[in-house]
Amino acid sequence: RTALASSSTQSHDGDADDDDGARARMSRRHALAATLSTTACAFTSLSTTTSLAHASGAVPVPDVAPASGALGALESQTVSIFARAAASAVNVVDLTVLSSSGNASANAGAIVAEGNGTGIVWDDEGRVVTNYHVIAGVLASIPPGRRANEVAKVTIQTDDGSRTFGASLVGASKEKDLVVLQINAPKELLKPVTLGTSEGAKVGQAVFAIGNPFGFDHTLTTGVISGLNRTIQTQAGSFVTGAIQCDAAINPGNSGGLLLDANGRLVGVNTAIFTPTGSSAGVGFAIPVDTVKSIVPQLIKNGQVILPSLNIVFGDAAIMRDLKIQLGSGALAHGFVGESNAAKAGVLSTRRGMGGITPGDVIIEIDGRKVSTEADVVDAIERKSVGDVVKIRVKRFASVGADVADMLYFDVQLAPSNAK
Repeated sequence: RTALASSSTQSHDGDADDDDGARARMSRRHALAATLSTTACAFTSLSTTTSLAHASGAVPVPDVAPASGALGALESQTVSIFARAAASAVNVVDLTVLSSSGNASANAGAIVAEGNGTGIVWDDEGRVVTNYHVIAGVLASIPPGRRANEVAKVTIQTDDGSRTFGASLVGASKEKDLVVLQINAPKELLKPVTLGTSEGAKVGQAVFAIGNPFGFDHTLTTGVISGLNRTIQTQAGSFVTGAIQCDAAINPGNSGGLLLDANGRLVGVNTAIFTPTGSSAGVGFAIPVDTVKSIVPQLIKNGQVILPSLNIVFGDAAIMRDLKIQLGSGALAHGFVGESNAAKAGVLSTRRGMGGITPGDVIIEIDGRKVSTEADVVDAIERKSVGDVVKIRVKRFASVGADVADMLYFDVQLAPSNAK
């Protein structure tokens, strides 16, 4: 009995301990629940406060504009101009170099483009106008008197993608930096450009350039006419007079592209940029469309342009400095091209004699119009026609560095240019 009593006592003591532990655990659970409840209340209160703050405007919330596809009047006009004229712009590439590299060219291993520019669909007979310098590489490789079956590839963008055609040469004018190409494309693919006029162009007038800069086809840039009647030297080395200056971005690949007015009419053919880097610097030039309209029919009819000329080779800035002739004081007759009527009339070129080198005559006036540079002479002569007689005034120096010059006049009949 004693053992049983002892065992019973131990059992009761164990039950008492278990009860105490259960009560302690229950007490901790209640405390934890109370803490969680307090935290939840606090969070709910903070959320409510924040929502009320937003609702009261304490924290500004930007308004979201409703989605809209409407365009402004100016945007709609620009979109319309591009939509109507883009089909008149084509991609022109000069075929001169065989690809031997492993670059990712679609034409690797075949004839690929060396020159890459833009062309303008001129009519529905498949004639395309572009710059001479765009295909100068292939033109330089053609022997004199021989015709090439294909000088370029012309790509036309269509609703279904693009189509490329071989192009033959119709006519070329290095002097005016223009060529006419012929492609055999279906008439439904040909969208001739609408011709405007450059005669009434104004500085500040809006213009739109469409071309393929760096090979990105049908790129539109916008700007204004920045200047008129500029004389520029093209990549082909010739002078273009009366050029239109604009600030629409023109980059390599834009050459031969469209310069349009606000009505989508052609006012110029993009031809050059003035830049120290090779990319657009906001100074671009276009051949005025009135000049283009006078040149293209001659190229189509004769394959060449017959321009009036004095057939004089003018000295450049370095030669004038060497002969101690002030730059901008006139155009130095340094030599002649073929049978020159100017030479026959008595104009003298730079020459070497027993006493050394004697400077050529310096032309300072043509028909009473003052000329200061070779470009001025070209501009004055190209306003005339072959067969016209012009009166030129020259300064004649007896020696290099002479302070005094004789003033002489000569009547010269203009002849076709002998330059090749």
